[in-house]
Amino acid sequence: MRAKPDLDAAGIVWLTAFSALMGFNQVLVKVMNGALQPVFNAGLRSLLALGLLGVWIVLMRKTWRIAPSARPWAILVGAFFAGEFICLFVALDLTSVARASVMFYTMPVWLTLMAHVAVPGERLSTTKVIGQALALAGVVWALFDRDTGSQGSVTGDLLALGGAVGWAAIALLTKVSPFARETPEAQLGWQLVVSATILLPVCLLFGPLVRDFTPIYGVGVAVQTAIVAGAFLGWFGLMKIYPASSVASFAFLAPVFGVVSGWLILGEEISVAVWGALILVALGLILINRPARR
Repeated sequence: MRAKPDLDAAGIVWLTAFSALMGFNQVLVKVMNGALQPVFNAGLRSLLALGLLGVWIVLMRKTWRIAPSARPWAILVGAFFAGEFICLFVALDLTSVARASVMFYTMPVWLTLMAHVAVPGERLSTTKVIGQALALAGVVWALFDRDTGSQGSVTGDLLALGGAVGWAAIALLTKVSPFARETPEAQLGWQLVVSATILLPVCLLFGPLVRDFTPIYGVGVAVQTAIVAGAFLGWFGLMKIYPASSVASFAFLAPVFGVVSGWLILGEEISVAVWGALILVALGLILINRPARR
């Protein structure tokens, strides 16, 4: 499909659905951490999603073969993919879904900064700079909130931020490197292969693999697998159609869905600072996503 300069109605609908799914996924990861060690859970998810993607590729007659020039970049992107999920899954073991969502979905802030340097035509405007400042102010506010009701930790918050930076690096590399010319199936497939290869051995460093697993958690594993194989495949497809900063910045809805999901499903107590940080981050990302005047 031909690349488009701005988001259209179809892109908005798909990105809203993706954001809602990602917000709910934060809750699911938090719940699954009670059954499986976080890094093992991430590695298992990559491995199972790889199998599901393989079935899709065979049925749809797709391929995950890539050009030799793209392979080093594919390995680098896969390493970032593994690092992103180490950070996120461990963060959700230490901090609340609400706090992790606010931190993790600052990804567009870091991507916009990276794209300003690396992607022609995606320079920072005055509006985007204001958006960056608002979002970063929200992050600082949340980081310095040590209210006992916020159920957070500095380590968990910083790990969620690290995951956001890793996700931004993935988005940038799938836009500007030789890996960008590959199909969404190939992009996701290589990331799953590399991340599973890294995560499954590394998880042995993080303690016992199984915590309190019961059969019901198998449903959670299946849902997580489907989310990775389906939602991220769609996301990489959207990255090929719309500007990187526009796709990423629309994720301003994801922390809203994440905070509300943590509150409704897990009964998390959310401090005034977290709500304030969420508002600042959301407003900042709206400004970052605002189309440039022609």
